[in-house]
Formats: sequence, C-alpha cells, structure tokens
Amino acid sequence: MSRSTFSWDQFSEVVGASLTSSVIKRDVGLGEKTTYRSGGKCRAFIRIETVADLRIIAQKLKDFPYPVAVIGNGSNLLISDSGFDGLVLRLGDEFSSIMISGETVVVGGSANLPVVARKSVAAGLTGFEWAVGVPGTMGGAIRMNAGGHGSDMSKSVERVEGVNLKTGEWFSLSLEELDFSYRESSITADHVISEVVIRLDKGQKEESEKELSEIVRWRIENQPGGQNAGSVFTNPINDSAGRLIEAAGCKGIRIGSASVSEKHANFIQVDQGGSSEDVRQLMEKVKSCVYEEFGIELIPENHFLGFG
Repeated sequence: MSRSTFSWDQFSEVVGASLTSSVIKRDVGLGEKTTYRSGGKCRAFIRIETVADLRIIAQKLKDFPYPVAVIGNGSNLLISDSGFDGLVLRLGDEFSSIMISGETVVVGGSANLPVVARKSVAAGLTGFEWAVGVPGTMGGAIRMNAGGHGSDMSKSVERVEGVNLKTGEWFSLSLEELDFSYRESSITADHVISEVVIRLDKGQKEESEKELSEIVRWRIENQPGGQNAGSVFTNPINDSAGRLIEAAGCKGIRIGSASVSEKHANFIQVDQGGSSEDVRQLMEKVKSCVYEEFGIELIPENHFLGFG
C-alpha cells in the first residue's frame, strides 16, 4: 500500500467494520488530549476499547503508509499547531484495570499512575507512592521510565506485555529486556503497552498514606498548575535543569502565549488558547541561554508530535 493509492475514507470503512467496539474518528483535535492543551488535529483517531480490537488494529497497520502515534494522557506531549498527518491511537477503559494479588500488581497500559499509587497503598503495599504526583499512564511511564522523589518505574516493574505496530507481533519483556535508564527504555513509539506487572513490598498503610500526602503537598508548593507538561528538560548529570535555567536568567521569560514558570523554571506554561509553536520556540530559547551560560545542552523530556 502506498500513499498514492491510500484513501482515508476506505481505511475508515474497511478497518472500522472489523472492530468490535472501537470507532475510527476523522479530524480529531489533539490539543485537548494533552496537558499543554495546544495543537492541531490528526487525520484519524481510534480509542481502542478491547484487546480484540488492539489485535485487529495491529494486523491492519503493518503496511500502513502514514505515521501512527500512540498517546496516553498527553502529560508529556507537545502537538504541532498544524496537527499530525497520521493516525493516533489511545487505549480505552478496558486497559485501565488494576488487579492486586499479594505483592503483585497487574495494571493495564492506560491506568493512571496516581490511581495505581493510591490503590497499592490502600492494599497495604509500599514502593509506588512516588507515582501519586505523576499524571501519566502506565504505558507512557514505561516508555520514559517515569520517576520522582528518588524512585522510578525500574524499581518495581517485573514484566510488560504489548504489541509492536510495525510487525503486528505481541511481546512480553522482562525488567532486563526493558533496558531502563534515566527517562529511557527499550520501548519505542512503535510499541503499545497493554499490561504491566509490578512487584511491591508489604508496608505500613498509615505510613504510606502520610507519604502520599507529603508528596502531593510538595508538588502543590513547588510546581505550577495550569497548562503545562511537567518537567520540560531532563536533569544533566549531578545538576538540575531548573537550577540551570533559573541561573541563566530564563525564569519568567515569555514568547507569545508561552512562559517559563516563575514557580519552577523547568516548567513551561501556556495561556488558554495558546500556541504550541510558542512553546517550541521558548524551549529553543531556554536551551540556547543555558548553553551560552554553562556550555550544557539541555535534552527535552517532552515528546513532540507533528513537527516533522
């Protein structure tokens, strides 16, 4: 199949007819599906409602001539103002299940990290409290080895399962095969994580609940609200991106509808109805200032979609 012979209408009709519960939608706005709340539309969008539909879609996309992107809560994602000329997939409610048996927690790929943190604590387990302050999904957290407060996904993950959209093949990867490092893993944009198995320890429920409250309090006091996507840049070795940005004089600077937070310099906030291009240009400005001042090149932690 080539782009010259491809028809979006035909794709919607043929693939849509194969799905059991999921629906293909055309020209869907993506900005509202991210925490920046900026950006344009995608050509087509599927919220995958069942494992059966995920299997069907994985087979149909092996020779797909347009780019495909998988998104979760969009809490670490910037969408181009011109949108994304391709297909976007998002896992539905069936993939948000949380099952706890002893010290093992089996979680769907679309489950929210704060929910998993609170439910594991309620079950008397400890080791995942840090995730209460991370507004992402389990699948996204695996891909970028999300973390905070001295821990990350690599400390508790035992195994993940999912499908490779390029090959249509299902996989099961152990902790070693995930090859976790700081904000990275062996998971790529071609993978859909359907299930995650984590192993926690027995804990003291009261102590863990106090830790949850302390993490939430710290986040409120030290990080801004509004339209942002968390930490924009990863921390250089033995330093803090926020400290470098502030020391380079970038705290509070603005380009159009985007500004570096006055509360935490490694956050960029977007005005209501703002522009993703303003965010991108502000990121480049911050990178340039830090490099000129310290000779350190900041690496974006945010992911980008539709920018070419």
